[in-house]
Amino acid sequence: MSSTPLQADERYMREALSLARQSPVLPYPNPWVGCVIVRSGKIVGRGFHHGAGTPHAEIEALKQAGPRARNATLYVNLEPCCHFGRTPPCTDAILQSGIRRLVYAIPDPNPVVNGQGAAILSQHGLQIISGVCRAEAAALNEVYLKFRATGLPFVTAKVATSLDGKIATRTGASKWITNTKARRRAHEIRREHQAVLVGVNTILADDPHLGLRPAGPVEPWRIVLDSRLRIPLRARVLKSGRCIVATTASLASPKAEQLKQAGARVWRFDGTRVPIKSLLRKLARDGIFSVMVEGGSEVLGSFHDLRLIDRIYWFFAPIIIGSQQSRSAFGGKGVSQLKQAARLRNFRFEQIGNCWMVRGNISCWALDQTDNENTL
Repeated sequence: MSSTPLQADERYMREALSLARQSPVLPYPNPWVGCVIVRSGKIVGRGFHHGAGTPHAEIEALKQAGPRARNATLYVNLEPCCHFGRTPPCTDAILQSGIRRLVYAIPDPNPVVNGQGAAILSQHGLQIISGVCRAEAAALNEVYLKFRATGLPFVTAKVATSLDGKIATRTGASKWITNTKARRRAHEIRREHQAVLVGVNTILADDPHLGLRPAGPVEPWRIVLDSRLRIPLRARVLKSGRCIVATTASLASPKAEQLKQAGARVWRFDGTRVPIKSLLRKLARDGIFSVMVEGGSEVLGSFHDLRLIDRIYWFFAPIIIGSQQSRSAFGGKGVSQLKQAARLRNFRFEQIGNCWMVRGNISCWALDQTDNENTL
């Protein structure tokens, strides 16, 4: 039984979506993009974007297709670009190739594109089909879409607690609440983010490395909230060469200079506490679009109070710590009424050894291929 034109378009678009995630490194500040070129029912070209400064997916696919691209259909999950950036416009290459039909999933919200790429190709006679596999394509590029709409990075919170929601005992002991498998799973999630953010109290208590295990091709940035520059010069995060210390202390202080000499970037903000939203905007302007917040309690609470968390991964260990003096996962002000509580949607459970993980979306920017009405 032959497929309908829409079914064929969806099949090839899903191939493009699959290709998009093959980049060995995170593409940010660019989006994930994959491309398939089809002629007479056969794929003649495939490509995906390998990261900033490299050829776009369409260019790779056109190169592979060569003269077979003439009169073919090009499938791409994001509208082709029409401007000069680090690379030339994809629309020019598509027109030169003789492609006769373009199928794309979602428009590129970049203001220098935003419908103009498709319009240029349409003006030159190409048949344009949009919206194929729209939900899957939006979910794939949720980070990029959030930045383009808000100027903020996508924020993921990672929490590891006892069953009663504690991250440490009343004496501050916290190693280790979860098991080795759960910590390994947390490192897999960390690999999906450009930066890991913690408060200075986490550095003082645990001296974490905050890197990838095993090491990856690109290590994440370590971001430390440290209003009074209490971070020790021997802290392991400083040895990464990819550490940003956000502070309110004077940049002229001896400690700030010592941190710079140790290889850190020191960002100063006005006030007595680092303004989190201003920090996030600055990170996004510097090309850091995805941030994983790993604690501690007051930092997580501050992000929650400001409604800045998009997705959460919560690891539970089968232990009970107890005590009002034990540190809870989320500090801050919290909510005064249950109707104000953050509610997870599209949540899922995963058993990891003798621990459990709940993954859930919180903000409207956290997307999945399908949506449901589940709430906790």
